[in-house]
Amino acid sequence: MQIRLKVDGMTCGGCVRAVQTVLSRMDKVDNVAVDLAAGEAVVSAQDGIDAAALIATVEDAGYEARQI
Repeated sequence: MQIRLKVDGMTCGGCVRAVQTVLSRMDKVDNVAVDLAAGEAVVSAQDGIDAAALIATVEDAGYEARQI
């Protein structure tokens, strides 16, 4: 399954790496692609992943996120 997130607050490659790293470390996450220009993250994950948990993880890293 794929979950798309709008991520606000990313301004550089370091931000992209930070978001990608925190999401990649979550259980059930298989792959993460973060697009700085679009301000989006696409998470490929196993069934049962909770979008709210993904959002909370991004927000804990200092960014704003919502599912799109």
